[in-house]
Amino acid sequence: MFRCLLGSRKRAAAVVAFWVLIAGLLAGVAPALESVEDNASANLPPAASDSMKARDLVRDRLPGQDATPAIIVVRGEGADAAANVGEAVARITSALSESARPDEVASVISTVTAPDAAAELVSRDRGAQLVIVPMTGSPSDENFQNAVDKVRALASDRSGPTEVAVTGPAGIASDTVKVFSGGDKVLLLATILLVLIILLAIYRSPLMALVPLLAVGVAMRVSETTGALLADAGIITVSSQTASIMTVLLFGVGTDYALIITARYREALLDEPDRPRAMQTAVHRTAESVLASASTIVLAMVALLVATSPALRGFGPYFALGVAVMALVSFTFIPALILLLGRSVFWPGGVDKAAERSRGADVWHRIAALVARAPLRVASAAIALLVVMSAGLLGYQESFNTLSGFRTATESERGQRLIQEEFGPGEIAPSTIGIRSQDDLRSSPAPAGIAAALADAENVSRVGGRPRFGEDGRTVFYDVVLDLDPYSSKALDTIGPLKKTARAAADAAGVRDATVLIGGETARNADIRSALDRDMTFIVLLVLAIVTAVLILLLRSLLAPLYLVATLILSFLATLGATTFFTVTVLGDEGIGNRVTAYIFVFLVALGVDYNIFIMSRFKQELRTRPPAEAISAALTRTGGVVSSAGLILAATFAVLMTQPIRELFQFGFAMAFGILLDTFLVRPLLVPAIVRLFGDHALWPARPRTPSTPAADPPATLTTKSAIRTRRLLRAFTWIAAIEACTWAGLLIGMYFKYIPETTELGVRIFGTLHGAVFVVYVLLTVLVAIRLKWRLGRTTLFALLAAVPPFMTVVFEIWARRTGRLAEPASAQRSTSMP
Repeated sequence: MFRCLLGSRKRAAAVVAFWVLIAGLLAGVAPALESVEDNASANLPPAASDSMKARDLVRDRLPGQDATPAIIVVRGEGADAAANVGEAVARITSALSESARPDEVASVISTVTAPDAAAELVSRDRGAQLVIVPMTGSPSDENFQNAVDKVRALASDRSGPTEVAVTGPAGIASDTVKVFSGGDKVLLLATILLVLIILLAIYRSPLMALVPLLAVGVAMRVSETTGALLADAGIITVSSQTASIMTVLLFGVGTDYALIITARYREALLDEPDRPRAMQTAVHRTAESVLASASTIVLAMVALLVATSPALRGFGPYFALGVAVMALVSFTFIPALILLLGRSVFWPGGVDKAAERSRGADVWHRIAALVARAPLRVASAAIALLVVMSAGLLGYQESFNTLSGFRTATESERGQRLIQEEFGPGEIAPSTIGIRSQDDLRSSPAPAGIAAALADAENVSRVGGRPRFGEDGRTVFYDVVLDLDPYSSKALDTIGPLKKTARAAADAAGVRDATVLIGGETARNADIRSALDRDMTFIVLLVLAIVTAVLILLLRSLLAPLYLVATLILSFLATLGATTFFTVTVLGDEGIGNRVTAYIFVFLVALGVDYNIFIMSRFKQELRTRPPAEAISAALTRTGGVVSSAGLILAATFAVLMTQPIRELFQFGFAMAFGILLDTFLVRPLLVPAIVRLFGDHALWPARPRTPSTPAADPPATLTTKSAIRTRRLLRAFTWIAAIEACTWAGLLIGMYFKYIPETTELGVRIFGTLHGAVFVVYVLLTVLVAIRLKWRLGRTTLFALLAAVPPFMTVVFEIWARRTGRLAEPASAQRSTSMP
């Protein structure tokens, strides 16, 4: 394929024309990406959660009362505060009740229209009042946002000497759109400018610096238009945050691949003056590593489909599409464009200087020499530094407050602050408790008894004056205000006990077969937190499994993927610790955005493994002609400059996200920039080569390096004896059995932990338990045979046997711990024995 596409400049021109034509055709038929963005579902819990069921119950039983409320808070100052506030509320109520009001305003609830609700709408010192304005329509529609702006204008014009702010769900939704608006263009321009400057510094050639940018532009256009078509068809979802991250992701990944390919092209020019042949050689030699890199990212993104949280499940397919398109463009468009530009692509330095720079800078030779002299000290120092950075996790906490994440002043945030000061923290987001019965509750004393029980519940400030009944009278709703910040972790923790209190009160009041559901911001965030915790566990295991599998296939090794994945985990923990320390401890953020940790893990592992792939694949290639010690040094010096440049560009593109006025994007951008720099300048050039040097010939175990000193064609005579052959076969069987034993143990452990999740059964635990028991018996027998065969020498096989024996004992310890903590039920026989007198 490479010979066909890159055989001449004419063929290269055809490839470039093909991509330009595809991008143009898709742009002509696809809708604008902004028109199909869905920013609402990304902030919702799973559809099957209790809070979503509560929302649907309100819509079904209280038609017309599920509107999105705007809350107008009016506060006065001085001795005439109460009078001024009352007059302002009357004027605002009158303006919002006239025919000139926005069509989206469904009604107005104030002390003017509902005097009996004064206890809930007037502060204790009577210096502030609330006006509730239910609004119809979707908060993501432009008409809804314009209506909120008109409400704010009317309230401001009629406020008089009082202070007025519009907040509530409607105000928050409108401010969220405003904060995001215009950010994408600034982000795109800043990314292009930053990448261009770095590429000019790296290539020292204007045309060569433009090649990656043109490639990213084509890939971005194809990805955006294809994504818009899929989103318009309802196949995938795209949000504003997804679009922002996609911009920097494609710039970072695209320039990475361009740097890898062009570096090999310059290196190939040293031996092959014919440019098409040199390019074919370069693409062929980088195909394996680039394909492994792209596959890892795509599979990691597709793995997010196992998530139940819309915030995680939604963005995976779009990112997978973008990276897949970028990989195709890198393999075809970039080499074709370079060939089409000819010798001018290296202007003004020329081909010879560009090729000479591929030999590696002196600094990488010195780093390789340092690793060669003291690999143990280098590895120990790097690991110690990563552990110290991980200590920042001691201050880790999550935030579910959207408004606290805006890094610009908003009216809704000011309104929330006024409500908290005048009415109490819980008033900004009351919870709605719905109780559904089989009987008509309108003439029953049960609703009053339930209300009294809820009012006495812990952390409840008040319960709304009168319960609301559904149309059939079988459903009753209570507005419950907590005495806590409704977005705090402590408030989220109260949802479970509050639900138990409501159920107990319904049972005590004689309500038959009561169904209790809690809705509102606090319940919704509690469900989001539960879904994210569950998803994070599965995603971590699945992504690590994917990365390990790709590394096994790429390196044909079982040992190397283990220590490479271990470095990725260490890098992630250090990055999250440093991010927590910087943003929470130093900058004073309320916490880490609730989805940021999952984003950091998926992207950092998927992108960070790229640099391990690049250096280890080059190490594997160098082993064909060099011994392991020289091979890792050559791999480090040859890939040092290009991989560091790629990491610098990728970190810089993610750092652009820190210019966005949203906490989640700022934290994510900082974490990715920091983590990528950590991987680029600490893990990849120091820690990984040091570990490889420490393992020596066994770095790619069980593969053995083929070097001139030990050619594969002439094995030592001692290995041809029958005894040596039997030993080798025994070791091979032992290795496979040990690997199977470890896998079945892992399956058993995971199954035991998730055994009591409602959607799972005990079948998996039984299967893995049976397999683990059978394999463990075989494993013990083989361990004894191996030990006897090797005469119990303390070699690597014996050490491996000892390490592999740890998992079964850990399983026993885990089971004892699970039974003592109640996570695992006692056996039936044990229960019967304890119940006997």
